[in-house]
Amino acid sequence: MTFRYIGSKSRVVHYLAPYIGQPTNAGGRFVDLFCGTGVVAECAAALGWDVWVNDNLHSAVTMATARVVDECRVPFRSLGGYEAAVSLLNEVPPKQGFLWREYSPASIVHCGVERRYFTEDNAGRLDAMRAQLADWYHDGLLSELEHTVLVADLLSAANRAANIAGTYGCFLSKWQKQAFEPVRVIPRVFGISGCQVKATVEDVFSVQVQENDVVYLDPPYTKRQYASYYHILETIALNDEPEVQGVCGLRPWKEKASPFCYKRRALSALINLIEQLPANCILLSYSDEGHVDLGALADALAVNGKLDVIPLKEIGRYRPNKTASANGSAVKEYLIRYTRNTRSSTNRKKEKNDELSVPIRRKVAQCTA
Repeated sequence: MTFRYIGSKSRVVHYLAPYIGQPTNAGGRFVDLFCGTGVVAECAAALGWDVWVNDNLHSAVTMATARVVDECRVPFRSLGGYEAAVSLLNEVPPKQGFLWREYSPASIVHCGVERRYFTEDNAGRLDAMRAQLADWYHDGLLSELEHTVLVADLLSAANRAANIAGTYGCFLSKWQKQAFEPVRVIPRVFGISGCQVKATVEDVFSVQVQENDVVYLDPPYTKRQYASYYHILETIALNDEPEVQGVCGLRPWKEKASPFCYKRRALSALINLIEQLPANCILLSYSDEGHVDLGALADALAVNGKLDVIPLKEIGRYRPNKTASANGSAVKEYLIRYTRNTRSSTNRKKEKNDELSVPIRRKVAQCTA
């Protein structure tokens, strides 16, 4: 990706890879419940896993899916191939649509606030390209996966031209050099994994995984709410026209607010999530920047499983502006490998069987190291 995504594991994914390992259990998948841009899921796919990417943001799942999809599944035959489709998309003339009206200087006339997320020309280009993708899809010229790939490419193009410090929580008052570069979609290089990909936009507490899946968790650990920080990407992905509010033009986002972003709720939410997941192996990314106390988490989980805390790397703190850069320090990244006790798994299944009066056959997965 071409922008800084809060909590991205791009700088530590190579250290995660040995603990993801290669699949050792038939039918087991690598399930990335907070997939973000998909950098970890991409690593798992390259290691041979079938992957399941999930997030509560459509834009995140769109970007993650495009990272792990195999090129042979998106031939773009109706448009003459992938690169031909990208060329056609780049030739679409600008139009004055929703992004132009709300997120360029044209907003001063339409909204009474001059928003400088994009120049008028680039906002118009984004509007036209997104409309073209919707038309191609509705006309049957793009499959669902092909449409997803091109929308993800458009999100990358928007990021390259956005007049922001790193997120869409606000725009910069002064125009940056990259904001004047014309929006242009750049063809991606597909990986060759051949994996099966499942993509969902669900609340993590609703996802139904299996015992032999390896579940990877990378929840938010700070107060930053992703639904507000990346609201424009969500609008592009959904291709809707929400009623936006405030100087920054935020789309309604509170229904997407994550309990993991609240200091008083994060620990209990994380414990509840892990305890309810039937997977016998769970990998959890942890940062000492966050507000979840590692000792309290370990004490709670040790009752029903084994915890290994693995130091990964020390990286620079997220720095969206000069003040943050001046005060910035290093952040320590860890991986927590949680292997559930067989007994606790059996008891949990028995309780569930008693409730449903349905026999369930237990499968035990081995955690790769």
